[in-house]
Amino acid sequence: MSDPFKEAAGIRKVLTADETAEGRLDAWLTAQVGEEFSRSRIQALIKDNAVLLNGAPVTDAKRKVRPGETYEITLPEPEDPTPQGEDIPLDVLYEDDDVIVISKPAGLVVHPAAGNWTGTLVNALIHHCGDSLSGIGGVRRPGIVHRLDKDTSGVMVVAKNDIAHRHLSLQFADHGRTTSLERAYQAIVWGRPRQLIGTIDAPLGRSTSDRTRRAVKRPDNQDADEAITHYEVIERFHEAPDATALASLVDCHLETGRTHQIRVHMAHIGHPLLGDAVYGGGFKTKANLLPDAAKQVVNRFPRQALHAYLLQFEHPRTGEVMHFEAPLPNDMEELAEALRA
Repeated sequence: MSDPFKEAAGIRKVLTADETAEGRLDAWLTAQVGEEFSRSRIQALIKDNAVLLNGAPVTDAKRKVRPGETYEITLPEPEDPTPQGEDIPLDVLYEDDDVIVISKPAGLVVHPAAGNWTGTLVNALIHHCGDSLSGIGGVRRPGIVHRLDKDTSGVMVVAKNDIAHRHLSLQFADHGRTTSLERAYQAIVWGRPRQLIGTIDAPLGRSTSDRTRRAVKRPDNQDADEAITHYEVIERFHEAPDATALASLVDCHLETGRTHQIRVHMAHIGHPLLGDAVYGGGFKTKANLLPDAAKQVVNRFPRQALHAYLLQFEHPRTGEVMHFEAPLPNDMEELAEALRA
């Protein structure tokens, strides 16, 4: 049997579902086009309108395939699985033969994935560090031991050799319970938490309605991972006599490091991050309560207001406790200033 991918590379392929066809569209297409395309890549093609049914784009990857349906899919040329170095500027806070510590800007994806095969932090690191990163942490993620969301700014450490990678990975897996690892963020949230200092202990897992999102789960849920965030309100904006406020600057220390943890936890207690379209979209109208100048700044703020300002870890070779901080980036400082006014 010929390989449908090699036949169809760069062209449109017609695929007809036979009488045994069943299941989700993304899974069925993945099985049809061969091993060169992962399921996540097929999902990206569906999202990009590259799959047609009866001449119309199909955008629901979960759609059930029915026998007799004919799909047309446009398959691009296969891509090099090895990330290439790209001359992307890096804000380097520290570097030696074992680690590099950088302040990641908002908008920079950490590692290549579907929809972001180039222009990532990994591409920048390969260019900056050369061959010292090759093989570390896998093909797609050389040296990466932790990550920040694309639209979260802040301090990150990257390993430059296998020994450093293993040592740092153990520290992050331990979440600082038996090591000096510490991770802290600053976030601007809607409202003011009732308790100015508190702990959010709420397990997290994938959302049942959207698998790209996270949601709070019952502790006995098999999909639930322990998630603990310690927070402190450090500034209140437009505070009223009854001690309420339109927004607050909050310091968050992670006891665990789950995907979207701070964003989900703050939304869970009723104070989502400004600019967070995923977990705080219902709060956008609160900007209408602000003075016009502040409202304009809030409405054009393009991302979740979250910055990883502090990172502390033990150096993988010397054991020295390394401590790094990065001030609020310009966009979050402008947002805070507008709210203060």
